[in-house]
Amino acid sequence: MFGAILTAMVTPFDADGRVDEAAAAALARHLVEHGSDGLVMAGTTGEASTLTDDEKVGLFRLARREVGDRATVVAGTGSNDTAHSVHLTHLAAEAGADAALVVTPYYNRPPRAGIVAHVAAIAEVGVPVILYNIPGRAGLNLEPDIIAELATIPNVVALKQANPDLDQCRRVAETTDLVIYAGNDDMTLAVAEMGGAGVISVASHLVGEEMAAVVAAARAGELDEARRRDAELTDLYAGLFVTTSPILIKAALEMLGLIPSGRLRLPLVEATPVQRDILRTVLERQGILARG
Repeated sequence: MFGAILTAMVTPFDADGRVDEAAAAALARHLVEHGSDGLVMAGTTGEASTLTDDEKVGLFRLARREVGDRATVVAGTGSNDTAHSVHLTHLAAEAGADAALVVTPYYNRPPRAGIVAHVAAIAEVGVPVILYNIPGRAGLNLEPDIIAELATIPNVVALKQANPDLDQCRRVAETTDLVIYAGNDDMTLAVAEMGGAGVISVASHLVGEEMAAVVAAARAGELDEARRRDAELTDLYAGLFVTTSPILIKAALEMLGLIPSGRLRLPLVEATPVQRDILRTVLERQGILARG
């Protein structure tokens, strides 16, 4: 529906801590030229929690302008404030987004009825909704039965499943018509094998074409080939998450010259020298640094 490899794009910042629009535009073009079928803007990896609404909408517009019809644009519009999420989803629609990524409301821990009402209100905007189940950050897991209920809401079309419990993912696949995306890079092959669409990825900043080959092989029933290709990427998947993402993917992109700086906004901080050394070793082993 939206492509197989959707990159959850980082947000580059300049020396003054502002969104570096030129760097973001260049990165968006690079990603689409190297395996990304779509871009997720202002998601977790894009540091959505420290972006203003104006910055988010600017990124949505920038992505649409830079990729045109060559790739899909997914806007991160979810929050723990329903009215705010609805407002931002309206703005995303005006900016030309193809879909809205809606995270489970965090911190306020709504009951089931509240979650359903939250998603329904956002879906009423009319933009296709991708549910984003990430219990490690939201503090609340969407169980398969509530996902099945949410799937009955008009305009709810897909799921980013960042819960590594593959049994739960299979139950969702069996009980709904949702398009399923792996929410963690190391789930890509397993989700593809169960008929999922692909992955909303961090590692695809660096190995988008390789990840696309994994999904394509799995879809073609060439499972040995898919597993071989996936196994070659496992060290990278682990290496990018030695600390909180997007710290190390930004460091990697800076090492490769794909963004000018690995700056983040507080409370996130840049990679330590030890973390950078671990990352550099992984990138060298994978042959990625040699491309820079």
